[in-house]
Amino acid sequence: MGLIDFLASMNGRIVRIVAGIVLIAVGLLVLEDTAGIVVAIIGALPLLAGLFDFCLFAPLFGLPLSGRQIRSRTR
Repeated sequence: MGLIDFLASMNGRIVRIVAGIVLIAVGLLVLEDTAGIVVAIIGALPLLAGLFDFCLFAPLFGLPLSGRQIRSRTR
């Protein structure tokens, strides 16, 4: 569960926020037409997940969606 623990950490949240911003920027500024819009929308997922502290992959491993609950599990 190392990946999930990292994604729930503060560093993981920062990585998700930065990745979301980069995807949105690439989608809106580099790519054209529908592909750019799709990439920008996909970029919104990690951005929002990092900002609101939830991990989309955690339920796949039987863990809670909330980053705070994941962090409290590891203490």
